[in-house]
Amino acid sequence: MANVPQIKIPATYMRGGTSKGVFFRLDDLPERCRVPGEARDQLLLRVIGSPDPYGKQIDGMGGATSSTSKTVILCKSTKPDHDVDYLFGQVSIDKAFVDWSGNCGNLSAAVGPFAISNGLVDPARVPENGLCTVRIWQVNISKTIIAHVPITNGAVQETGDFELDGVTFPAAEVQIEFIDPADEGEGDGGGSMFPTGRLVDQLEVPGVGTFEATMINAGIPTVFVNAEAIGYTGTELQDAVNGDQKALAMFETIRAYGALRMGLIKDVSEAAKRQHTPKVAFVAKPKDYVSSSGKEVKAGDVDLLVRALSMGKLHHAMMGTAAVAIGTAAAIPGTLVNQAAGGGARSQVRFGHPSGTLRVGAEANQASGEWTVTKAIMSRSARVLMEGNVRVPGDAF
Repeated sequence: MANVPQIKIPATYMRGGTSKGVFFRLDDLPERCRVPGEARDQLLLRVIGSPDPYGKQIDGMGGATSSTSKTVILCKSTKPDHDVDYLFGQVSIDKAFVDWSGNCGNLSAAVGPFAISNGLVDPARVPENGLCTVRIWQVNISKTIIAHVPITNGAVQETGDFELDGVTFPAAEVQIEFIDPADEGEGDGGGSMFPTGRLVDQLEVPGVGTFEATMINAGIPTVFVNAEAIGYTGTELQDAVNGDQKALAMFETIRAYGALRMGLIKDVSEAAKRQHTPKVAFVAKPKDYVSSSGKEVKAGDVDLLVRALSMGKLHHAMMGTAAVAIGTAAAIPGTLVNQAAGGGARSQVRFGHPSGTLRVGAEANQASGEWTVTKAIMSRSARVLMEGNVRVPGDAF
């Protein structure tokens, strides 16, 4: 049997926020992979190195964590008043599927820089020096993201002194606005950002218990619970959770029943095929702790503590989309997030996560008993790590 040679596909490996991913221009993909379907999924799985029963993704570009098993496909936008269409694929590490159900807020910070550098933004809109506003259409969730990308001498500025906890080296700051980030709920609340119609619910989870939960569709569908209700303090680092298989199973059960209550699935068994959403996070009032880098975080430095799980594991920092959910929920009096932050109205919040702290702002309003959020804002950074071609066997897709 003749061996099938590898093919080369133009690609860029980028860091965005506290995530990394392989970025493609849609037109550079093999023709049958330019549309949704099995061929595209198989290609991206092979690029990243999944499914890998060893959990290491040695034979691919993935880094064996949810933060580094990501792909992005970009093209000039088909939407009026937008520059680029952004499609995100979260690649499972040990299973053969790509989850298209949500966005990656961290990699959103890299979309603007990539779009400018790859000619997807009208050159007339790129200043010689200053900020270039890139209007992004997020295809997965049908939402607008605005990125403010620094430009120096007509090119994207990547280096700088902006520090982001969870990222070792400083870089240039990219401010991101998530416009109208609340999703249209499918649960009892109809189109509300709170799909059950309530700010706090009693969530019954068989085998775990019944406890309070705030379930919100903003940035990404998220289930918030109080840390103490599930036996945690809110100061935990990754090893405290990810090395505990019983704890991971508990969180997955909470996630599945939260998804069911939010109307995202019709049966709990469907949660296994929808790993990217919803997220589960637990919150607590401020306490002193030492971050994963050894940096001391004092209770007075933050408004609350948040730990979140992504793709079945505790995240090393915070997903950007979950940060939108945190900022939005914190701005609405009565949610568990707001209560942990001390209650009352607030337009921004600084929370502690395993790698340090992060500030996020949100503009929330109430009218006729319904809460809406016009936008959420945060600062991240992005950098090209490598560019050229990825190679995959020609029969991989």
